[in-house]
Amino acid sequence: MSRDLVVDINPYQTRVALMEDGCVNELLIEKRGHGRLVSNIYKGRVQNVLPGMQAAFVDIGLERNAFLYAGDIQIDGNDFVFNGKPTDVKMPIPNIKDMVKPGQEIIVQLAKEGVGTKGARITTNITLPIRTLVLMPTVNYVGVSRRIEDDEERTRLKDILESIKPENLGVIVRTAGEGKSREELERDLQFLVKMWNRIKENSKRMSAPCLLHEEESLVFRTVRDMFTSQIDHLYINDEKYFEKVQMVANINSPELGKRVVLYDRLPDMFDKLNLETAIDDALTRKVWFKNGGYIIIDQTEALTTIDVNTGKYVGTDNLQETITQTNCEAAVEIARQLRIRDISGIIIIDFIDMDELEDKERVINALKEELKKDRTKSTVLGITSLGLVEMTRKKTRHCIDNTLRVPCPYCNGDGKVLSPETVLMKARKKLRRCFESENMELYELTLHPSVAAYMDGDEDMVIPRNKDKQVVIKTDNSMHVAEFKVEAIVYNNKKV
Repeated sequence: MSRDLVVDINPYQTRVALMEDGCVNELLIEKRGHGRLVSNIYKGRVQNVLPGMQAAFVDIGLERNAFLYAGDIQIDGNDFVFNGKPTDVKMPIPNIKDMVKPGQEIIVQLAKEGVGTKGARITTNITLPIRTLVLMPTVNYVGVSRRIEDDEERTRLKDILESIKPENLGVIVRTAGEGKSREELERDLQFLVKMWNRIKENSKRMSAPCLLHEEESLVFRTVRDMFTSQIDHLYINDEKYFEKVQMVANINSPELGKRVVLYDRLPDMFDKLNLETAIDDALTRKVWFKNGGYIIIDQTEALTTIDVNTGKYVGTDNLQETITQTNCEAAVEIARQLRIRDISGIIIIDFIDMDELEDKERVINALKEELKKDRTKSTVLGITSLGLVEMTRKKTRHCIDNTLRVPCPYCNGDGKVLSPETVLMKARKKLRRCFESENMELYELTLHPSVAAYMDGDEDMVIPRNKDKQVVIKTDNSMHVAEFKVEAIVYNNKKV
């Protein structure tokens, strides 16, 4: 499988596409001046403590106070250690009022950006990533990425970290740490420890609310988290960033540095590589499969629903096999769409009904297998009694839809407007009220042309019968389809 990263940089935004066998499977967009806030570290001041919600609201300098849940507050690690070893027993979460007080200054990290009316979510469990390691300065723990499957390698890495990490600090080896020597891991760990010490020093001399540490920009997060030995090329269209990316890649691995390619002679690299179409497709509600089936994706603030349909696919002579085949292809496409659109939170999938348990398991396994390719953690919870598949995907940032679009000013984000018939009925009621309450003889009703055309010449549909009143109907292309206007016609400053 060929895998390439395409990085498009312009004065207004940075875009990154992960291409696998020529197909876009991941898309990241960051507006200039509106970088990702997740993983930023702040010194905040507690504003309100709400024991009934087990939460506190903390001023970290953003537009809205951030939300801190009691379970996201790091408490003394000794509470979880017995005889020198961590315990697997789940301890009850203390009351929020016993952990923080109004006016208290605390160091927090932004875990989830604000969405809609909700403010950002923060935690005191700090994490500092580098290419091979993640430092967790508030816990005492050593871990190894689950993607490193070789048991001997896992044991080797864990033993190295146990011997080199400072006391009372936690470290996790990332997937890119596989095969790294003790010297390489120790160098990266020292870098992270220095970074944490610098953050603590900044906290001592700065007053809350303030930013203590800013996460890397999208370009360098891409190099850090996505540019691995499994990537064939990283194409970039900006010469200045090309030199920086190549330098960072060379530090990580000289072999990776050779794979960075400058693509600066094209006016629009995304357009040349047909990636603009992929962005447009990531905003559509209906997604077609190669076999003729399709899915419908509807996103709300609470959850995302995905409906699977056979569409044009008729299969062979076996109905259940046709349904199962469509569901399996849908499972693969759904996992891909979650990555491209960066959909997260609660996700409900309505696959086509299957009778056999074996077929259901086949579809669920196909979905789980495809989700393994996703860098963002997801969990498939199974099929409900109604036949719906429940799953979750970790939410950290705005999805592509929220990044590129705003709510419709006409429908206020509902996705629907009043039908022509409904508009005409509302106009009819308005005219009747005018007839009954005003002593005027001639009115002008202005409609959108499509609404007027719906009458098909039957003006009685909108004009109440009244021999003493007359109504002139006009059309206006500039009007919204759900609007209408009723006015009395005036001649020589005298209402008729």
